[in-house]
Amino acid sequence: MKNLLEGIEDVLLLGPGPSCVPQEVYDALSCKTLGHLDPYFMTIMDGIREMLKQVLKTENALTVPMSGTGSAGMEACFVNLIEPGDKVLILINGVFGMRMSDVAARLGANVDILEFAWGTPVLPEAVEKKIRENAYRIVAVVHAETSTGVMNPVAEIGKLFKGSGTLYLVDTVTSLGGIDVRMDDWGIDALYSGTQKCLSCPPGLAPLSFSERAVAKLNGRKTKVPNWYLDLSLIANYWGAKRVYHHTAPVNMLYGLYQALALLLEEGLEKAFQRHRKNHLALVGGLKELGMEMLVEEPWRLPMLNTVLIPADVDELSIRKRLRSEFRIEIGAGLGPLAGKIWRIGLMGHSSRQESVSRLLAALKILLPTT
Repeated sequence: MKNLLEGIEDVLLLGPGPSCVPQEVYDALSCKTLGHLDPYFMTIMDGIREMLKQVLKTENALTVPMSGTGSAGMEACFVNLIEPGDKVLILINGVFGMRMSDVAARLGANVDILEFAWGTPVLPEAVEKKIRENAYRIVAVVHAETSTGVMNPVAEIGKLFKGSGTLYLVDTVTSLGGIDVRMDDWGIDALYSGTQKCLSCPPGLAPLSFSERAVAKLNGRKTKVPNWYLDLSLIANYWGAKRVYHHTAPVNMLYGLYQALALLLEEGLEKAFQRHRKNHLALVGGLKELGMEMLVEEPWRLPMLNTVLIPADVDELSIRKRLRSEFRIEIGAGLGPLAGKIWRIGLMGHSSRQESVSRLLAALKILLPTT
């Protein structure tokens, strides 16, 4: 039987995820598998939890990586916190806000949405007006909207719920590790992320953290959490002192996350943020020289996910295919109303390097039509 793995190429991953993975993380993934209740593995679990708390800037005891990609983290937050009839407000300015709304509705929540134009940020003043009109149990927003390249003002929105009974839920799948995330300072009650973006670990785990208020909501439920696999009241006992078996942990993936977090903290969070910013600016400048403009206004642009407007004379699909086949570079297409109108260029984690920017710009200079 042909070994298909021999045909895997070394591709520069500059799409919306996954990102490139450092060799140290690959080495960690290949370490010998231990049992998920092995004493030494427990020390690795403890290390992951403490490093996650540092990266999230939180003291939350319930801070764990969920088994599954970032979407599992999203489902876990909603399924543990929502009970039928709860009033929930979802702030939407892209695909992933829409997914939040879908998940909340499936759980029987009474869902309101507040929409903003794709490519523009959520406006705190509009949120403030909405929550004056209605009392919500949960308000949810995406920090870094991967479909549009917009950075939403999560800190400013969080101030609106101070002293209220509203739980504040934030998606940091694309932002964590690339820009500042301050869970405690920003009043975030429930947060989820993913390993495959700026943490530079393969997809498969979803870091998640609940505040004491969120834990109180979980513990005070009138009904059981409707999803057994994602039930944090059970999973917390495996990650806590009791070590009660719940499901078989993805042991080697957790090795990879341990190493990825260690590398990030060794570099230093602020230095990592500066690196993402520097390479973003180099990309924007290089694209401008090629006659290309960005979708998002400068103050709201994500440094790790760049949305580029495609000129009318460019066959965007053909260029993307040639980038992959001729230059071994992957970039992403637009989604929803932005399909065919933008490229999504990721400079996330290990992919955010000067040589990545230079290699992409050199390829585009060859492929783009000249005037």
